[in-house]
Amino acid sequence: MGLERSKRYNYVMEIPEKGFYIHYKHDPSGEPHSYIYEVVGIGRNTEEKTYTVLYRPLYINDWLSPADYQSRPLDMFVENVVVDGKEKPRFTHITDPVLVAELEQIRKQMYG
Repeated sequence: MGLERSKRYNYVMEIPEKGFYIHYKHDPSGEPHSYIYEVVGIGRNTEEKTYTVLYRPLYINDWLSPADYQSRPLDMFVENVVVDGKEKPRFTHITDPVLVAELEQIRKQMYG
């Protein structure tokens, strides 16, 4: 994730890079690619001036339709969560080149 300084306000935002991320709820022994997502960009609410992360799942689910993307507030996307008394990132960027290549194929099958 990159850091970006706001030009209007004096604070630094953590901006996730485009790419594949795994959610902390992912269970490797469960459904293939469950809770694995592709971050496609950052959006900004024009009324509230808040930022959101736009992403889509790399697994079939029936609650996304008719939307093309999911969104989550930026602050929530980059925050840590506590699971079993341990702090961990809500989403972790996937950088393993073999896994990224596999996920690119799944993305192509799902989204063209």
